[in-house]
Amino acid sequence: MEFILWLLFILPLASSALIHFALKQKFASLASKIGTISTFATLVIAILWLSDVFTTPESWTWISVGAFEATIGLVGDQLAKGMMIVVCGIGFLVHVFSLAYMDEDESKARYFGNLSLFMFSMTGIVLAENFIMMFIFWELVGLSSYLLIGHWYQKDTAADAAKKAFLSNRIGDFGFLIGILMTWILAGSVIFSEMDGNAFIGHGAYIAGAAVLLVFCGAIGKSAQLPLHVWLPDAMEGPTPVSALIHAATMVAAGVYMMARFFGSIGLEALAQVPAVEFIAYVGAITSLVAALMATQQNDIKKILAYSTLSQLGYMVMAVGLLEPNAGMFHLYTHAWFKALLFLGSGAVIYACHHEQNIWKMGGLLKKMPITGFTFIIGTLALTAVPFTSGFYSKEGILHAAHANDKPYFFWIAVIVAALTTFYMLRLIFIAFLGEAKDDHSKHAKEVELRMFGPLVLLAIMAFASPFVSSFIPANGFTPDTAFHANFVTAVSIGAFVIGFILAFLLYKGKKEDPINIPLFQNKFYFDEFYAGIVKWFQDLLAAVIHFLDEFVINGLLVGGLTRLAQGTGNLFRKYGQSGNLQHYALISGVGILLAIYFTVFSK
Repeated sequence: MEFILWLLFILPLASSALIHFALKQKFASLASKIGTISTFATLVIAILWLSDVFTTPESWTWISVGAFEATIGLVGDQLAKGMMIVVCGIGFLVHVFSLAYMDEDESKARYFGNLSLFMFSMTGIVLAENFIMMFIFWELVGLSSYLLIGHWYQKDTAADAAKKAFLSNRIGDFGFLIGILMTWILAGSVIFSEMDGNAFIGHGAYIAGAAVLLVFCGAIGKSAQLPLHVWLPDAMEGPTPVSALIHAATMVAAGVYMMARFFGSIGLEALAQVPAVEFIAYVGAITSLVAALMATQQNDIKKILAYSTLSQLGYMVMAVGLLEPNAGMFHLYTHAWFKALLFLGSGAVIYACHHEQNIWKMGGLLKKMPITGFTFIIGTLALTAVPFTSGFYSKEGILHAAHANDKPYFFWIAVIVAALTTFYMLRLIFIAFLGEAKDDHSKHAKEVELRMFGPLVLLAIMAFASPFVSSFIPANGFTPDTAFHANFVTAVSIGAFVIGFILAFLLYKGKKEDPINIPLFQNKFYFDEFYAGIVKWFQDLLAAVIHFLDEFVINGLLVGGLTRLAQGTGNLFRKYGQSGNLQHYALISGVGILLAIYFTVFSK
């Protein structure tokens, strides 16, 4: 029975290999069905595992060198089981949605093969019982995202976005790898269950803090925190179901999950003695605020949701930095369902509007697409934390954690972000779903088929029900508070929603063009231009200097100069020493005789 759990790895890997090597060319329809069935099978196994039908198999030694040991094994705690429900559950619904969304795509088989590879990679991150195993799958997730973001690689924008995501994550992963090595030295093991928190901080708060921040570099890349956030909005160039799976529900959540796993292994009591941990909260808070401001001026429906994801990830990271990883994971769990709902809903809208993504060319879609429209509104209510939705309970946990901190600005930043979230999401609703159609595509839009709206309905149910399915909550010993409390934090939270709603209503109800124009927000605080400047003035300048040294100094003077010197000397001797002219030979012999006499007679 223990072997069955290894099918969580084997099924998606086998599906990916079968599709890529046997079915990719001529059997696209069969490939899509195999990918979907394998994901459904992993979901069933994960649910049975959560219900304790299966026991976690024993690990086996992979590397053993002296005191160092790395194993291949699965963690079987509630944190991993709950995260597997998220990965497999949303993964299956995305596969079903993709059956219709990608039905006419010429590279459908390659798409589903890469989806299976992603499922294999993400499963490895969740179930890895040590840092070495996790890092291997961490890199595989990076590869999977590169392949899926660049699925339509014929488009320059998609190819560039895939490279941007890959390189941005490599920067974070370099620090992550150093952090893993430092953790092994300080904590005595890379196996999560064997890490010694007292030994970890025993080397000093500054050394321990450096290790924590280097490990956090991995989360900065995967969870798209400042300053490596720039890849996530561009990653919307991939198919919309990819955005729902990778960039809303699972891959970007990997960084938060990894930090929660790491913090649980070291121990919160030990980490409370490391001042550098608070830096993580600052990064999360600033990312959350900056991303929310960017979202207020975006016109692409997927870009709005992308910056919303950045902002919500900042919430989760802030909670981890405030030493409340359970609150962060609870929000990760609820956010995964309703953000997947919103992304798939945007995919249905884009599909019905003939791949139009500009919200100012939409309008009146609630009448044309009632199921998609109402489910999208439900997802919006959860994201904006309307009471009794899943987002309300999980966001309240983060607000309470921030309010309990001795630095009040964390709490007020979170409140401002809550108001901004309501503002930009209702802006989207008023423009795209209400009012009159602004374009022929939206005028002729119609409801999508069952394979597309079915997943939306199920995700809409989870947008309400997820906090109450207590056995699914991915945190050991953590019971989410699902009661409504009339206190200061709740009052401020509801007040933030009311302010955001009023502003969105007054500014965007019935409008045909944006009454606000803030270039700073529209251009994403010019981060991309800043990085382009760095590339131009540092990378390109350095390349020019290296080219000069290579071409003129190394090749021109050293290699080329010595070559020409040897060639010239050889030509000189060849012309005058081996010319075949008897007079030259006599002259050389005479000079030689004179030199011999000179050195013999006068050398003393």
